[in-house]
Amino acid sequence: MGIVSIRLNTKEKKILDYLSKYFSEETSALLKHSLFDLYEDVIDREKIDRFETDEKKGNIKFVSSEDVLKSYKK
Repeated sequence: MGIVSIRLNTKEKKILDYLSKYFSEETSALLKHSLFDLYEDVIDREKIDRFETDEKKGNIKFVSSEDVLKSYKK
């Protein structure tokens, strides 16, 4: 397991303490959750970028909800 040390100014420390109390989590757990939330945002952005690129190339096909329901009724 790695250890990371960070320096926070007074305002940042107050915010971290407030969030720790609000969510009833230790600061290390809170920071880990924040890390994973940011990572999830990056992955989402990458997927959106790929979708938009495919859309511009004309590789995206939309299907109406009626067509989806019809395919299940068969």
